[in-house]
Amino acid sequence: MSTATGPGPTPTPVGRTVIVVPTYDEAANLAWIVQRLHRAHPDVDVLVVDDGSPDGTGRIADDLAAADGRVNVLHRTGKAGLGAAYLAGFRWALDRGYDVVGEMDADGSHAPEQLDRLRSALADADLVIGSRYVRGGAVHNWPLYRQALSRGGNAYVRLLLGLPVHDATAGYRLFRSSALERIDLEAVRSVGYVFQTDLAARAVRAGLRVREVPIDFVERQRGESKMNGSVATESLRMITRWGVAERRAQLRRAFGRPGTAAPAVPHDRSAVGRR
Repeated sequence: MSTATGPGPTPTPVGRTVIVVPTYDEAANLAWIVQRLHRAHPDVDVLVVDDGSPDGTGRIADDLAAADGRVNVLHRTGKAGLGAAYLAGFRWALDRGYDVVGEMDADGSHAPEQLDRLRSALADADLVIGSRYVRGGAVHNWPLYRQALSRGGNAYVRLLLGLPVHDATAGYRLFRSSALERIDLEAVRSVGYVFQTDLAARAVRAGLRVREVPIDFVERQRGESKMNGSVATESLRMITRWGVAERRAQLRRAFGRPGTAAPAVPHDRSAVGRR
């Protein structure tokens, strides 16, 4: 099952695809996940965006690239946040003319074998989100409190921002390059985990066709999660600020200022989370 926003025109072909994989200390996982991806989808390229991992992830990425022309590496000098890594990867992909640009975690929580679900849905969409929270989606190996936090956070996003998306925080996605250009990446300032919600909101408000398809999300088995309580708290704080700003704009329009446009997601440089 999938959910959708926006109109549904005649399906168009997918195209040349690259998956952006941000990394920080993923030496135990990177070669494994790239191998799985290429076994399932030999035609898909990979861009590893490494934020100067001290565990040697960048060197492993370079070795993979030297052995396989489908693998590319973008080295960054420091740990600047998940969203900043994706923005750098998106710009790289757009500069090289890719038709489709994807997101996938390096830790195996997103099954490369299920990428075909997203690719099929992109035939009549601009953005496809691999969702844990539509019918058929599932979360494996998370304790109940993590599931409650994630589900509650997504419900909060839908309520406060009015997004018709069940899993706005999901990180398994495919964008058409034309969609990324319409979103205006240069205007995006959220660089932490809240980046995922930010781009989902921008896509909906830009009138893009957004689809959700069910996936199985599996908690990492190797390495440590980059998500912690402070990152989650920062994300909720930013979403609250965005929601309050939007409600104020609605009130201004309702009381004598009908021409006031709804605000875009605010461009706040303080929205920096750590991966």
